Amino acid sequence: MSFIGSLVIILLFTTLAGHLAARAGIPAVLGQLLIGIIIGPGILNFIHSTDLIEQFAEIGVILLMFMAGIESDMQQLKKYLKPALSVALIGVLLPVIVMGTTSLLFGYHLQEALFIGVVFSATSVSISVVVLREFKVLKGKEGATVLGAAVADDILGVLLLSFMIAIVGNTGGVAGNESSSNMLIQLIFQGVFFAGVFLLVRWIAPGIMYLSNKLLVPTGKTISAMIICLSMAYLAERVGLSGAIGAFFAGIAVGQTPTKKTVSNNIEPISNAIFVPVFFVSIGLGISFNNFLASLPFIIIMTTLAILTKWLGGELGALLAGFDRKSGRVVGTGMIARGEMALITAQIGFNAHLLDKALYVDIIFVIVVATLLAPLLLRWSLKKLNETN
Repeated sequence: MSFIGSLVIILLFTTLAGHLAARAGIPAVLGQLLIGIIIGPGILNFIHSTDLIEQFAEIGVILLMFMAGIESDMQQLKKYLKPALSVALIGVLLPVIVMGTTSLLFGYHLQEALFIGVVFSATSVSISVVVLREFKVLKGKEGATVLGAAVADDILGVLLLSFMIAIVGNTGGVAGNESSSNMLIQLIFQGVFFAGVFLLVRWIAPGIMYLSNKLLVPTGKTISAMIICLSMAYLAERVGLSGAIGAFFAGIAVGQTPTKKTVSNNIEPISNAIFVPVFFVSIGLGISFNNFLASLPFIIIMTTLAILTKWLGGELGALLAGFDRKSGRVVGTGMIARGEMALITAQIGFNAHLLDKALYVDIIFVIVVATLLAPLLLRWSLKKLNETN
């Protein structure tokens, strides 16, 4: 099938799936992912991954991470800094330690085990926000802490991912002194890149976006923001990191400027209309059920741990910040959902050869099941909270 024909099918079915997912109260991204599994080699075998689909998917990841950076509310993080950092730190460390150790017990190598922990350190609160809004606690201390912790969680997760990709980039193919020399050079370049991120947030992005106001072009601000986004993605790849990492920090930089709303309103529609659905479908196209039964014990145990580590990590962090038990439980269950951040991290790891195909498929199953269960657990904890109010 031609790429245009495949794109029509992908957009048609992801739109319908997104509608049905919204009606069922589950994230649209999971509906898109399931469509990829259904129309791909996993079930119906209609569409296969191609170079063009992969290119569109890569742009989708970059735009998705760019928008995540733009939407990271740094003011919210500052306002609830203590509880947010407490929740984020413990909620990141616990999955890395527990799920990494469990992966070692399943026989995976240290590199794979560490990356599994990194994947499940990610949180996606888009699902939790819907439930928190439904119970009218989004602007209360529990909701604000979940949102603040999500910002810190994203930044910590991206830094961990950068570290893992850097290690992999520094361990391949060259021996002896040459390997050490290459490793040192690459680490220097990566250090320069992160120094550049600070300069970008502090001066470069505000300067570029200020000049974009002077352009006699209707979409000058959006084009300037896209130049920043794609440039950072390109530079990140050049120093051995993922382009998505560069795009995320570009989003944070643009998000601190007065043009944030304009850029978001212009980029988000085209991103969500074309590129992001193709990205999530492309993940589904890589799923098969060949070893599903053999992998079932791993999937069940890791799903249980994915839920418990975020729940207990978030609850403990909230308790240490002075919350009572029921409020802490709301924060903990609000951090369970993985969604798009974990899916992106898993795909980056797969592309960087941190995960083999079978393990990658198993991890996707765990992410999907944990994310589907997350809103149910959050609703339960909110009902418990309301019983005392």
